[in-house]
Amino acid sequence: MVSKRKRSKSEDKESLTEDTSKAGKQPLSKKTKKTNVYNEVEENDSVFVKLLKTSGLILKRGESQNQLAVDQIIFQKKLFQTLKKHPSYPNVIEEFVSGLESYIEDHASFQNCLLSCERLQDEGASIGASYSKSLIKLLLGIDILQPAIIKTLFEKLPEFLFEKVNSDGTSMPRLIVSQLKWLDRVVDGKDLTTKIMQLISIAPLYLQHDFVTSLPEIVGDSQHADVGKELSDLLTENTLLTVPILDALSSLQLDPKFLSKVRQLVMDKLSSVTLGDLPVMIKFILHSITATDALEVISALRGKLDVQHFILPSQFNHFQSKLKYKGQTSSSGNQENGGQDCVTLVFGVIKSAVRYEKIIAEAWLKAIENTSLVSEHKIFDVVMLLIIYSTNTQMKKYAERVLRNKVRSRCFEDDLLQSTFLIHQLVLKDVCPYILLLAQSFLHSLDQSISWFGSLLYKYSFNVFDTYCKQEVVGALVCHVCGGSEVEVDTALDILLELVVLNLSAMRLNAVFVKGILDYLDNMSPQQIRKLFYILSTLAFSKQHEGSNHIQDDMYLVIRKQLCSTVFKYKLIGIIGAVTMAGSMSSGRNRPSSFTQGRADLSNEQYTQVTSLLQLVHSFSERSPRASALYYDEFANLIQGEKLVPKALEWVGRTTFNDFQDAFVVDVCVVPEGDYPFPVKALYGLEEYSSHDGIAINLLPLLFSQDFAKDGGRMTSQTSDQKLVSPLCLAPYFRLLRLCVEKQHNGNLEEIDGLLDCPVFLTDLEPEERLESMSDKELSFICSLIFLTLNWFREVINAFCQQTSPEMKGKVLTRLKHIVELQRILERYLAVTPDYVPPLANFDLDTLDVTPPASTAVSAKIKKQGSTGGGRKRKADGSKTSSPDTLSKEGSSECNPTPSDRSQPEKEFKGKEENTSVSLRNYRAFFRELDIEVFSVLHCGLVTKFILDTEMHTEATEVVQLQPPELLFLLEDLSLKVESMLIPSVNRRVPFSKSKGSRTVGFTHLNQRPAEEIAHSIVQLLTPMCNHLENIHNYFQCLAAEDYGVVDGSGMKVQEYHIMSSCYQKLLQIFHGLFAWNGLFHPDNVNVLYSSFEVLTSRVKQREPDQALEELLSQSFNYLQNFHQSIPSFQCALYLLRILMAILERSVDPAQKKEKIASLARHFLCRTWPSGEKEKSSIRNEQLHALLCIYLEHTDSVLKTIEEIAGVGVPELINSPKNASSSTFPTLTRHSFVIFFRVMMAELEKTVKGLQAGTAADSQQIHEEKLLYWNMAVRDFSILISLIKVFDSHPVLHVCLKYGRLFVEAFLKQCMPLLDFSFRKHREDVLSLLETFQLDTRLLHHLCGHSKIHQDMKLTKHVPLLKKTLELLVCRVKAMLTLNNCREAFWLGNLKNRDLQGEEIMSQNSQRSTEDESEDDTSSQVSKGRSTEDGEKDEASDGEKEQESGESDDDSD
Repeated sequence: MVSKRKRSKSEDKESLTEDTSKAGKQPLSKKTKKTNVYNEVEENDSVFVKLLKTSGLILKRGESQNQLAVDQIIFQKKLFQTLKKHPSYPNVIEEFVSGLESYIEDHASFQNCLLSCERLQDEGASIGASYSKSLIKLLLGIDILQPAIIKTLFEKLPEFLFEKVNSDGTSMPRLIVSQLKWLDRVVDGKDLTTKIMQLISIAPLYLQHDFVTSLPEIVGDSQHADVGKELSDLLTENTLLTVPILDALSSLQLDPKFLSKVRQLVMDKLSSVTLGDLPVMIKFILHSITATDALEVISALRGKLDVQHFILPSQFNHFQSKLKYKGQTSSSGNQENGGQDCVTLVFGVIKSAVRYEKIIAEAWLKAIENTSLVSEHKIFDVVMLLIIYSTNTQMKKYAERVLRNKVRSRCFEDDLLQSTFLIHQLVLKDVCPYILLLAQSFLHSLDQSISWFGSLLYKYSFNVFDTYCKQEVVGALVCHVCGGSEVEVDTALDILLELVVLNLSAMRLNAVFVKGILDYLDNMSPQQIRKLFYILSTLAFSKQHEGSNHIQDDMYLVIRKQLCSTVFKYKLIGIIGAVTMAGSMSSGRNRPSSFTQGRADLSNEQYTQVTSLLQLVHSFSERSPRASALYYDEFANLIQGEKLVPKALEWVGRTTFNDFQDAFVVDVCVVPEGDYPFPVKALYGLEEYSSHDGIAINLLPLLFSQDFAKDGGRMTSQTSDQKLVSPLCLAPYFRLLRLCVEKQHNGNLEEIDGLLDCPVFLTDLEPEERLESMSDKELSFICSLIFLTLNWFREVINAFCQQTSPEMKGKVLTRLKHIVELQRILERYLAVTPDYVPPLANFDLDTLDVTPPASTAVSAKIKKQGSTGGGRKRKADGSKTSSPDTLSKEGSSECNPTPSDRSQPEKEFKGKEENTSVSLRNYRAFFRELDIEVFSVLHCGLVTKFILDTEMHTEATEVVQLQPPELLFLLEDLSLKVESMLIPSVNRRVPFSKSKGSRTVGFTHLNQRPAEEIAHSIVQLLTPMCNHLENIHNYFQCLAAEDYGVVDGSGMKVQEYHIMSSCYQKLLQIFHGLFAWNGLFHPDNVNVLYSSFEVLTSRVKQREPDQALEELLSQSFNYLQNFHQSIPSFQCALYLLRILMAILERSVDPAQKKEKIASLARHFLCRTWPSGEKEKSSIRNEQLHALLCIYLEHTDSVLKTIEEIAGVGVPELINSPKNASSSTFPTLTRHSFVIFFRVMMAELEKTVKGLQAGTAADSQQIHEEKLLYWNMAVRDFSILISLIKVFDSHPVLHVCLKYGRLFVEAFLKQCMPLLDFSFRKHREDVLSLLETFQLDTRLLHHLCGHSKIHQDMKLTKHVPLLKKTLELLVCRVKAMLTLNNCREAFWLGNLKNRDLQGEEIMSQNSQRSTEDESEDDTSSQVSKGRSTEDGEKDEASDGEKEQESGESDDDSD
């Protein structure tokens, strides 16, 4: 029959072709056409036609629809019964199918059979059944016909595979396959699967897609596994079918193990697929994840996905330049839009997965969290964290925590975040509200690194998103300014300022929001007020300021209101705002390329506005010395910033010079006469004047007049109708005068150079024998006089430090020496004047309420604050040797507040001349600020035995020298400036907001300069600082050779030693501040980066052009590490290591350098340091903690290092005398043991926590390595825990409770899964491990009892969590035994509560003593059980021991 059927097909082929060609031009239609010639009922005597007609279906010829006279179900039932009752059954089925084959030889008839039938609406038929299945579909629903029909269809289908689609869009192959979909029952599913898979293998590609996609709708459930296997094979053969195959596999019910194999195939293809296939592949991978393999799959997926899948190269280059050229558009629009659509689809799939699948979101967060190397973090990680934060409410806090940790560890830098926003702006735009919510949360943080990242989120959201988002960003920043903390306000204003500079036109649209901040000026600092008025002035007075008049009017109203206020605070706000606005009025309307050229274009009207505003400020401030001084300082800053037009500058210069001379300068020959408390003398002159020549600063008479006026007495040397001039204005006024002259004469100060060497009218300042006989008023007067003189000299040095004349340089050095001498004298006066408040030197709001602490209270205060920015009282008892320690601690403070304490070493070694002394660090607010240009004096070098000639070379001429005290003075001030501007926020301790102001006091001018400018200035000073560093290095090398490094060696100058040591430390501190600066490796600062490392490299080898950065880093690293041999103090050692670590972080190959850092850290730990340092000092403890952390973080094996310290160093300490130390680690003493113990416990817990648990699929070698690793970790833990029996102080026990619990938790999460599948193969190793760990948990239980007996609240708060963890450990061991078929080996035992020494705590019932004996017997049986041959007994022993340690916790509650 088969051969006959094939023969009939071939015979009718020609006629069929003819019929098809005749009807080829006629379109196919589903509707019946009454006029068509073929619209006739099929009439013949075949069984096929007769049975169909009998069952209720009328066949039509041609393209007419077949008509169904009855319901489909009735038709199928009638036909089935007819066939079954037919006399020739089952042969009738073959005849029926032959008739069908003959009928469908005509293409039109075949297509008609594949299309739906027409339902005749008879009177008895049900309404609503207008649509009916096709004839083939109806026949496939009859079981006895289905196999033959399917065979016929698959024989017929190849005829149409390579034909074109019909004119009406109908595809015959698709139509045929659609008949097989959604069958109620498949009689022979295996045969159907085989046929369709064979069809797929020969079909064209476009049909293969359709056939594969249709598979889940065709095959039955029983065939899903076979289809899945066939599709997986096809997936490896044909990459073009990846998308439909994955679609089909997603709809099939497959075994999870098989899915994992397919998923691995897909993962391997990720790097080679097209962008359009990526969404489907990722969807399949995510949908096939289970809870057990989620982390592993997500980690692998995260590693595969990269920027290359998400963006085309042309688009990526376009995005990189988008910030600078925002208006440009890309030329490859269609390609890029297509790529962005695919990117949107990819993230749409991921969003859906992380929103509804908690395990996927959690695994993704863990995968990012487990990434440790900075270089391994990608743009994709940032996007995923933001997406999970915005879509999954359950994982929101977790995502924020991971993001915070990554920011703290500097894994997410500015460049990474910027690229994220530019490349994926379409994706991030949808989650903009959540990004702003996250930025708001970050800006509230006290951690400056977190706050910095929040500011970046705001900035890039404003730059990238649309207008609505920009408005939301500005509104959020305004809320921070108006209602946030001081740090928040600073950060928010910095962001607004940057946005104004980068995108002025967009910010002008939101100016009305910024203007509202004017209502919140009361709580702002001066620098914040300057920023706000600069922002508003830029918006109001920029070149295109149309529509900004309302801002100008509001600013004028606020400023005039503040200036007219009788409250002094508001007057100062008005002064700062008015001067800032005047600068913006000049520079905002004219943004020229050169200073002189641009200001010349200012119109007369604009010039009048600027000068009238400045005159208004002057008129309102001239009656108040403090207001005048602030006005002069603000005006000087305006001139220094080149924001004043030449006309206004000329106007200021004319009035300033004459007013200053009339107010403060007198002839030196005219000595003031009057009833002064001290004789007036002209002191500190640098030249010999004749009796009729020269000028002097009239300081003492002015100060006396001011104090006398306050007291209401008579005037001296001034009549009552004269204007009273305050000496407070001397330094600010001179600064204004100097800058006017400097700008007008291009830096030449010949007009005022007489003020450099002129004397000052003072009195004899040396206290000598009269100190105790002076009254409090006289002491206060002398102190004020010295303060004013010091501030005068400071401003003089600021003015003339850049003069190139050798004579001028020599005079500047002399003034520097005078400052050091005067500070030594001032300290002696302040020691006996504890309640004295100096005259102000910085007149902004930060210093109005500053009062230095009394000298008697300084010492106690600083002991509590450690190294934070406070003052320090130091004892000068010569009978004690603690002064070297005091000096080193002073120098090591990372927040030293002032550069003033210079000559303390000289005074501390004078014996018992004085009982008390004060530190000028507490008085930083009362000294004028040194400009960054002053440090050009460092180029003079450190000359100890020779002096300088006019060419700055050593020669025996009478030129002043830069002595070590002056060098220390400069280095301390410079280190404070570097720390304030460059120290990275992650390394800078963030104190409470109360001490935040103290960081800015004394840095008013510095904070108005960008950090980049300061860094550039430091780089210019690197060469002289390297010279000083090498000289000091040689100094200590010589001392080590002569006196073997002993501090108090014979013939040694202790005072000089400590000064040089302090200089050494300050130099290293400056180096660290520069190289640890986050901005150093920013692309905009590449010149500063290369210049800095080229200077260090040139000290080692001859400078070569175009050296690679890695080579510069390596040479600089080698240069700096060579100084370790001469390190004089522990603080210097720590700074040297931090410098090397800063270089290491940027190195491409850090492995070798990491070993060197670990070696140096060990060298410093094993070195005996000078005995003058007090071991109980909090500063020393912090430094020891930091250095020990560096050692353990950089060593090759943390576990071996811990074992060495705890197993070698600590026993040496235990066996040594009371005040001795470990011979291997001299820094390990009884006082420092708690530091070592805390660091070792923390690093041990951190190390084991980072070890992956592993899976059963890992190789045997990996299992053995991890088991060995955990054995070492548990052994180290046992050694450390056992030490509490010897060192049982409260801090040690606290550390043990805290990190002991964390270690047990890590053991549960990381080690127990390993033991689950290692127990059978490594039973002895597992038993040994658990036996050791059981002893540790028992000791932890004893520690819990000890804490409760002593009722120590700080210890007992850790007990509940620890007990809960121990209980979890018991349950987990039970689960492990059950998994390994040893459930019967688990049983419970009880332990008595004992203290640390093992003594029973007698708070339990006596009846438990028998249980204790039972426990002891059990323990002995356990020890014997390990030698038995019965494995179950060994497992029982282990389970028993674990249960004992946990069960005892329950008993003690």
